[in-house]
Amino acid sequence: MSETPVFSAEAPIRVFLLDDHEVVRRGLHDLLDSEPDIEVVGEAGSAEQALARGPALRPHVAVLDVRLPDGDGITVCREFRSRMPDVACLMLTSFDDEDALLDAIMAGAAGYVLKQIRGSDLVSAVRTVATGQSMLDPATTARLMRSLRDPDDAEHSEDERLSSLSEREHAVLGLIGEGLTNRQIGKRLYLSEKTVKNHISRLLAKLGVERRVQAAVIVAQAHEHQQRSG
Repeated sequence: MSETPVFSAEAPIRVFLLDDHEVVRRGLHDLLDSEPDIEVVGEAGSAEQALARGPALRPHVAVLDVRLPDGDGITVCREFRSRMPDVACLMLTSFDDEDALLDAIMAGAAGYVLKQIRGSDLVSAVRTVATGQSMLDPATTARLMRSLRDPDDAEHSEDERLSSLSEREHAVLGLIGEGLTNRQIGKRLYLSEKTVKNHISRLLAKLGVERRVQAAVIVAQAHEHQQRSG
């Protein structure tokens, strides 16, 4: 999306819920649906139901339980993102699972929250990811990735991917790493939002990732590698 979407009571954030516990699902439904700018358009209690119902409803945000009786929310996230590239998936889990977090990032999730989160914070999280922002901290995810693979291989791979970028793409990537929006990047580099979006599409393809947060992770890893080398 070239511009940050604006939601209101007339044009609310469309949310799809996936949780196998009916009580949790009802609670989420009531919490989110009571907000004037949020509308729950559908829900499911299993991965199979979610994949059957979700895409036709065209939600802006999918709140997905990570652990399900017939699969997992991460697979649903990957499938949703394949069918609906603009959907923002917010992963919901009852425990802090680093492997699940890493899987969620690589599946293209926009955020990851624990079920212990306060209701007001969950509402804020839905609004945040609906506008295209990420709730994942690049530095944290960089540490996670490094702990799960060989550091030398990772650094070599990152160096190769980063060297394929043009000077302008490097500049754009650095600003993504700072958490700037397309509009803010455009102002900083004196480019139109459309041009920024084109640069981002190209650099994501060159880096072999789908989402900005994954690119930001690569920036964070490269930065930490430079600090250690320096």
